[in-house]
Amino acid sequence: MRDSPDHVVVLGGGICGLAAAHGLARAGNRVTLLEGSDQLGGLGTFFPWRQAWVERFYHCVMPTDDDLLELLGELGLRDEVRWRRTRMGMVVDGRHHPFNTAGDLLRFTPLGPVDRLRFGVVSLLLRRLGKGKDLDTTRTEDWLRGLYGETVWTTLLAPMFGSKFGASFGDVPALYVWQRLGRESNVSTRGYPTGGYKRIIDTLAAALRAAGVDVRTRAPAVGMSTTTTSARITTAGGEVLDADRVVSTLPLPLLRGIADADLADHLPCPSVSYQGVVNAAFFLKRPLSGHYWTPVLRSGTDFDGVVEMSALTGTTPYEGRHLVYAMHYTDRGSPLYLEDDRTLAHRWSEQLVTLYADSGLTADDVEEVRVFKAPFVEPVYPLGFLASQPAVRVPGAPVFLATTAHVYPDVTSWNSSVRLAKRVVALMGEAPTTPPAAKPLHPSEPTRTA
Repeated sequence: MRDSPDHVVVLGGGICGLAAAHGLARAGNRVTLLEGSDQLGGLGTFFPWRQAWVERFYHCVMPTDDDLLELLGELGLRDEVRWRRTRMGMVVDGRHHPFNTAGDLLRFTPLGPVDRLRFGVVSLLLRRLGKGKDLDTTRTEDWLRGLYGETVWTTLLAPMFGSKFGASFGDVPALYVWQRLGRESNVSTRGYPTGGYKRIIDTLAAALRAAGVDVRTRAPAVGMSTTTTSARITTAGGEVLDADRVVSTLPLPLLRGIADADLADHLPCPSVSYQGVVNAAFFLKRPLSGHYWTPVLRSGTDFDGVVEMSALTGTTPYEGRHLVYAMHYTDRGSPLYLEDDRTLAHRWSEQLVTLYADSGLTADDVEEVRVFKAPFVEPVYPLGFLASQPAVRVPGAPVFLATTAHVYPDVTSWNSSVRLAKRVVALMGEAPTTPPAAKPLHPSEPTRTA
């Protein structure tokens, strides 16, 4: 029996780290959370705009986000989520199309009549068609091209997946696509919390501090060493923290960068690469099409997706302005990612105005543009990743991993991050202090190697 609570250090103050700290504190641990930036929230961070706070990247709550909604309930925020029916558009070769109903599909001229029918039937049956199949070892291209046919794949699906995963899009496991269909649909009810995601982050941070969690920002970890039963973390300020256990939500390349040689030898070698994102937030004097989500294919723009956020939130949070996000997923070393923000904002503004000129959008309607980038957003999972997915616990060290590489096959989202945090906290409660390196972490979770 312990004389005093374990000291657990959580690395990373995104939603996964915050949720993990929440669960650990409720389990009676002494918790310190270290966030390197000046804000909590990870991709849910925000920026001041006039008298408001606005998310740097778009977010929404789906009705199927059970784990996130459960957490919001614990914080007293579940009833503050406002739900609204949203619509999807599609821009192909510069032409705009609604993409929601059977009637929209029948009028969708980028596909011929036979391919429209095939697209509709396959889309309705896709979840059922994937059941019982080994989709983790099946290429997305092979599976979808076989089901939808060459024209649908080439015209729509290939450019859509290419925009998300880059040159390796066809090799992504079909399991990821199949899993994604369980969370999203073209016509969908989506939610947004009153007060925005800053409200969630602030409320969760306040709850953590009230529970005794030491929550620190501007406190990046720059070094970490471990024994079999303890860890030592050094911060950028030179402070040394001793911990009984560590939960790391850092991307695996970043964690490896702060680990000493011995710990690095025990860390999994990441078998995934990461897509970053370039994202521009536009404040407009007028709406666009009213479609919440619009893929943009072969239409002369650098960005390949547009989210009309105010179609979900209304314009009140933005002082009557319409908030629109445009984004492009790309490697963090690409020329676009490295481009000067001001130059990029100017060019993307011109492209947005051109793309929506038929809707009446002019350069005068673009009141302000802010550009934000994130280097580690979406893992590009290799085929058969379930067999090589890193274990949650690092062998021979009291370090537990809660990264986007561990979310798979779930879709990367706030909901899957909260679910992962709960899973890691549960495993920590069940794992002995010094398990044999080869012993399974949990009866239902076999030991895996990277």
